[in-house]
Amino acid sequence: MGVKLDVFNLEHTINLVNGDTLHLLKDVSMSIEAGEHVAIVGASGSGKSTLLSLLAGLEVIQTGQISYKKQNLTLENIHCVSGFVFQHFHLLPELNALQNVALPLLLRGEKDAEQRAFEKLKLVDLEAQAKQPVTKLSGGEQQRVAIARALCSEPQILFADEPTGNLDHKTADHVFELMRRGAKAAGTTMIVVTHDLNLAAKLDRTFDLENGALKL
Repeated sequence: MGVKLDVFNLEHTINLVNGDTLHLLKDVSMSIEAGEHVAIVGASGSGKSTLLSLLAGLEVIQTGQISYKKQNLTLENIHCVSGFVFQHFHLLPELNALQNVALPLLLRGEKDAEQRAFEKLKLVDLEAQAKQPVTKLSGGEQQRVAIARALCSEPQILFADEPTGNLDHKTADHVFELMRRGAKAAGTTMIVVTHDLNLAAKLDRTFDLENGALKL
């Protein structure tokens, strides 16, 4: 089952070299239900990636609070139940597709790692390329490997930052649908930062950021 989270009055600033203060987030509050799939949209510089980094525990909260509705789950250990998909795939070029997907499980010493990895490759229609070096795969195929890897540890919450930003429109639609389908099947909460409003419309809800604040 996915994670429910509530966000209260997040503020985030950076100090510029000229002494000015740049407000990246301004009093952001939101609630996301367990198993819900939401999009965070907005123009470049609107604060989307900053918000995602805070939700994922990748940055320290300056002002405000993020509450995860799960016993003993905090920003310090949210990574234990999280998966990540980024615009740049972060695959290891010396490994094949199956090895890349299985790697997080192998690092944890799980004996059925490759079997579980192969099942996730099937989920994204890549079982035939399991033994292919990732350097021989297309951009869309590499992103599907990255999605399979993120889903392989069966995360309770999946964070995706522009997951189809490097793909053409047709490939992006296909890859995004496979990611959405896999997360839905597992009951995973999914939070996606995207500039593509067509992709955002496929999710349950959309949060629109403008100059660091949520549009009403």
